[in-house]
Amino acid sequence: MLLDDVAARRVVFVGGKGGVGKTTLAAAFATRLAAAGKRVLLVSTDPAHNLGHLFGRSLGDEPTALNPRLEAIELDPAATARRHVAEVEKTMHALMPEHLHQQISKHLQLAVRAPGTHESAILERIAEITERTEHYDLIIFDTAPSGHTARLMELPQLMGAFTDGLLEGREKSDRLGAAARGLDATVRDHSPTERRNQRIRSILHRRKARFERLSALLTDSTRCGFVLVLTPERMPVQETAEFRAELREEGVGVLGLVVNRLSPQDQGAFLAQRRGWENEVLAVLDELVPDLPRTELELVTDDLTDPKAFAAFAAQL
Repeated sequence: MLLDDVAARRVVFVGGKGGVGKTTLAAAFATRLAAAGKRVLLVSTDPAHNLGHLFGRSLGDEPTALNPRLEAIELDPAATARRHVAEVEKTMHALMPEHLHQQISKHLQLAVRAPGTHESAILERIAEITERTEHYDLIIFDTAPSGHTARLMELPQLMGAFTDGLLEGREKSDRLGAAARGLDATVRDHSPTERRNQRIRSILHRRKARFERLSALLTDSTRCGFVLVLTPERMPVQETAEFRAELREEGVGVLGLVVNRLSPQDQGAFLAQRRGWENEVLAVLDELVPDLPRTELELVTDDLTDPKAFAAFAAQL
């Protein structure tokens, strides 16, 4: 049963094409497992947040208690990027000569709008959150649409490689500097420049360790897994198959599929005709992704922001 597989992990990502019900499913898993006694943190990384609307609560960047065992966060990519760049700016000011501070600040303010800054900042925040495992039994991420999430899954290794390059450049610079001073490269002086270099190395090593931990988590199928949500239509089916292939290439395990909003059976000729077409689409899904368990949920008539309707929906899992 998919709910049991989710319960057995420490971190679960709920992903898929936009508009297929990822937020609702992530919230349903979270509420069911919190009711079963687990301490759950539910995190939205999607800029188009709906978690707060679903629960009728105002959510932000820090955990908000929804009940005694369930807390939720809505990450704001723009605010996360600004805070991330501000922390980098503070660190750089502490490490670099004062006459360079204005130039550093100007460059970093431009970096806030640069391509990839939001993704990098959100990745850092995800890494930070996944390190809170002592506070929670399970962390569930309601992710952005699959294209954005696929790129996010690639980032830990890319950022790790980038940091490795910075460290390699720093070590080469140290060796050249030592040679220019006529010193053994293994002997450290105690000048302000060397103390600054040591701090830079320390920061880079911490970042490298954080990305390594996140990458190890994402590729550990005993601790982490993905649930892919789709609707019974051709485009979501094709995109789900492609997304699953990308996750497999990154070494990220998929726990199962949730086909959401199936047309109910025995509800008249119109829905019966549509259900027949949906079954044809699901036959294509079986061909493209034959090895994953599948949960099917029918379209409901009620507004899922109603607590009773949502509880009934979640009970289907």
